Amino acid sequence: MTGQGVPSEQRAPETPAFSSAAVVASCVGFVLIGALQALYGPAVPAFREEFGLSPSAAGLGLGAHFVGGVAGVLFFDRLFGRIGNRRILGASYLLMAAGAAGFALAPNWPAALAMALLAGLGFGGIDYGLNQLFATGFGDRSAAMLNILNAHFGVGAILGPVLIGVVGSAHYPAVFLGFALAGLPPLFCLRGVRDRAPRPLGEPATATGAGAEERAGGGPVLRRGLASVLAVFVALYALHVAVEAGVGGWEPTHLETIGYGAGAAATATSVYWLMMTIGRFLVAPIALRFSAQAIITVSCAGMTVCLLLAAVPGLAPYAYAGVGLFIAPVFPTGLTWLNRAAPRARRAGALVIAASMVGGVVAGPALGKAIEWSGIRAVPLLLCGVSALCLAATLWLIRATRPAPAGRPAAVRT
Repeated sequence: MTGQGVPSEQRAPETPAFSSAAVVASCVGFVLIGALQALYGPAVPAFREEFGLSPSAAGLGLGAHFVGGVAGVLFFDRLFGRIGNRRILGASYLLMAAGAAGFALAPNWPAALAMALLAGLGFGGIDYGLNQLFATGFGDRSAAMLNILNAHFGVGAILGPVLIGVVGSAHYPAVFLGFALAGLPPLFCLRGVRDRAPRPLGEPATATGAGAEERAGGGPVLRRGLASVLAVFVALYALHVAVEAGVGGWEPTHLETIGYGAGAAATATSVYWLMMTIGRFLVAPIALRFSAQAIITVSCAGMTVCLLLAAVPGLAPYAYAGVGLFIAPVFPTGLTWLNRAAPRARRAGALVIAASMVGGVVAGPALGKAIEWSGIRAVPLLLCGVSALCLAATLWLIRATRPAPAGRPAAVRT
């Protein structure tokens, strides 16, 4: 009712976080970062031949990219809110384009690694900047828009290897140069990006004093419990990306071990990534009707059950596809939940995005060591255990961030 709350004349008109052109350009940007991450693997044979590399040395290309990505997230987080969103995104696109071009033209492998690091720095800035802005810039539609944005990352991850396959890995420099050029057009749409971060959801434009402090910092989480909540969010992100990378990396080997042909195993893995992309598009309308907590709970439970079913040889390819479908909403939808649970902790988004990248890097060696002890056939059960931890973390977070009853202060429940 207009007679209560903040009078209408005190409300400043809200500038949209993105113009329509900027939304489209942001989705294109996520196609590009998805493609960049996926280009390194298919080009490994050409790296090895050109520079005389061992398999482990060639794998450092993607490792340098991820290290740059984590550094980019943390570095641009320090600048977020200080120099303006347009400059952060503009610098990130330029760094990524320069790094991709430098990688294509590098005269030796150390120079190529330095350029991969530079491209990763821009990658991290785009990943962090756009996720952070989409998480706060669309109000009740933020979860839906985040899923659509991140679905385009999957589109790029599918198209990148296809492009390398079409032109041949020997021509990877041309692909990376074309990618560098493709990263420049989104710069012209940055005028449509709001230059300052939107206020936390529900905070009036003129709110000041104790009421504003309560709205900005309260949420359902008080300071004394904030560290625990953020730690569990970080764990959730690291663990779920470990599952994502673990399935993507070990599904072909597991399927071949239990009797599937190499072609069928590779196709099933492609279907897994495709289902993850489709899942994010499908969950967008669902996110308009159901809470982030409910969506993530169903997602973690679903992927845990699917991984358990993947231990049954006859069901394995279909179960892995189900994992892709269920895991799809966790990353984007979790950012919306985090933003609403702890709106005052602005750096929380940077922590969980960095954790997701670290989870992807650590998952390979850690899972590989576990497989050495238990055997390839145990892959789905090992990943099922990690997925069950994701579900446990989600249930804890629901309890910890549940709003207190009326008349009682909100607090983290332990």
